[in-house]
Amino acid sequence: MPLNAYGVLAGTLHHHVREEPDARGGRLRVVLEVDAPAGRYRCAVDVDGDRSGTAVQWKVLRLAASVLEPASALPPGYHDLSTSPGSGAIDHLRHPALADRSGRLFGRRPPAWLEGLAARLNPPRPWVSGPGPEAAQALEGVLVPGRPVLVFGEPLDQGLGLRNVHLNQGAPYGSPWWAGDGVWQDGAVLTRRPDGWYDAFLSRFSGQSVRTGADGHPA
Repeated sequence: MPLNAYGVLAGTLHHHVREEPDARGGRLRVVLEVDAPAGRYRCAVDVDGDRSGTAVQWKVLRLAASVLEPASALPPGYHDLSTSPGSGAIDHLRHPALADRSGRLFGRRPPAWLEGLAARLNPPRPWVSGPGPEAAQALEGVLVPGRPVLVFGEPLDQGLGLRNVHLNQGAPYGSPWWAGDGVWQDGAVLTRRPDGWYDAFLSRFSGQSVRTGADGHPA
């Protein structure tokens, strides 16, 4: 069963703050305040996981607006998205602009010369591993107040805001997050640069698999 709802918030980044873990079990997170026509949204990005020596993995990418269409062309506000390719939804493992390039075509390794050419034209995008504070610093590096921003995730049940702004598939069987696995429903933060390109931050917890089936469960 996937997330209850999924979509993207288009707005303007007002401010962000880092919230440290607390004695009640709260995780390290970076909270974005995003202005949109309905008001100011609160979008929490967890950058720390449970019971994990390497809490989180992340990527920071620079993307053309065209590879994010139609989401990059949406007007300010929150928009529900269909969890399917072409809707504007993103999938860290399947979207051609986001996925790690393994150097394999149709399950077979290409000749070395072709693999080298592909790596130059479309370089690998591996995950970076590290502790939560390093992930928070990487996210904060793309957060510039006043920039247009796209935040993908699950809308809150009450109030203006988004949660699950990270990979939302690949949770191991028996975990509390297994039921929320699904494809084309991943979270991310993207801020638009003055040149029109986007700086993108993607993250996942180290317990989540990067090989998933059509149901979003680990393959």
